[in-house]
Amino acid sequence: MIEFKNVSKIYHTRENTITAVDQVSLKIEAGEIFGIVGYSGAGKSTLVRLINNLEKPTSGEVLIDGDNITELSGKALRQRRQNIGMIFQHFNLLWSRTVRDNIEFPLELKGLSKAERQQKADELIDLVGLKGRETAYPSELSGGQKQRVGIARALANDPEILLCDEATSALDPATTEEVLELLLQINKRLHITMVVITHEMHVVRKICQHMAVMDAGAIVEQGAVLDVFRHPQADLTKEFVQDEVNPETEETETVVSELLAQVPDGLILKLTFHGEQAKLPIISEMLKRFPAIELNIIEGNIHQTQGGALGNLYLQLIGEKPLLDEGVHFLNQMHVDTEVIRSAGSK
Repeated sequence: MIEFKNVSKIYHTRENTITAVDQVSLKIEAGEIFGIVGYSGAGKSTLVRLINNLEKPTSGEVLIDGDNITELSGKALRQRRQNIGMIFQHFNLLWSRTVRDNIEFPLELKGLSKAERQQKADELIDLVGLKGRETAYPSELSGGQKQRVGIARALANDPEILLCDEATSALDPATTEEVLELLLQINKRLHITMVVITHEMHVVRKICQHMAVMDAGAIVEQGAVLDVFRHPQADLTKEFVQDEVNPETEETETVVSELLAQVPDGLILKLTFHGEQAKLPIISEMLKRFPAIELNIIEGNIHQTQGGALGNLYLQLIGEKPLLDEGVHFLNQMHVDTEVIRSAGSK
């Protein structure tokens, strides 16, 4: 387990004082993938560097399996750092070394024999899907392949913790999906704890079980990914979630306005489904119960999280107001998050 206890990191310059991390308290369970989200300058990278003691907190404690890493030094600190791997946004590969040599590099520093290094490198090359590219140089690799080398190198010392600092930010969408799938496979196979730093909610939704949102050095919200997506509390979190789960786009607004102009009666609803709800025929059941309700589907989508499915559906319901009220009540009874986002009177 990784635990932050009231951790702050303050930098002093001649001109001013910068609080990069502000009174952060956070727990990351062993074996999970934990996402830390925020815009540039939010303090995410500084927070991660506190985990491997590349930065020392100004106050507070950083505990790994109960040990205060800020109190370690010398051999004890080096040993602890060997248990922490790191993946970087821009790969940080040695350009004069081949794929195999890059992966073997931390094993050289550890003092392993050539045979041991080669055996471990072969295992990791197979794990990250680079078989056949062992002798290629970084300049001969695609961005995704370079990141796979970076991941393999980070795993060379069999770390218990893997820190991913914007690991997919330099990749195109298709390659990002491939790398995220690889990280999921590694987590499930090796049961390694992963801390993912990102400004992309898609990354968190795809692979993380729990998350925290940072702003100006502070944690403004944290919890299970599915819960945060369903009920974001902080304004910044709402903004992130809105951008990811297909919010009311300009196109949606246009369609809604046109519908209201054509049929000024009825309701516009936004429904949020989660978990097993996303697989149930709830709307079909509502129409069976209330056949006099007319329905138009405006827009819908569904996303997968590690905690289950999450879907949004925009509907227009037309009918007598008492009947529409009953329909909304039925949806609430089915535990569907129902928000009336447009109301234009009743018949």
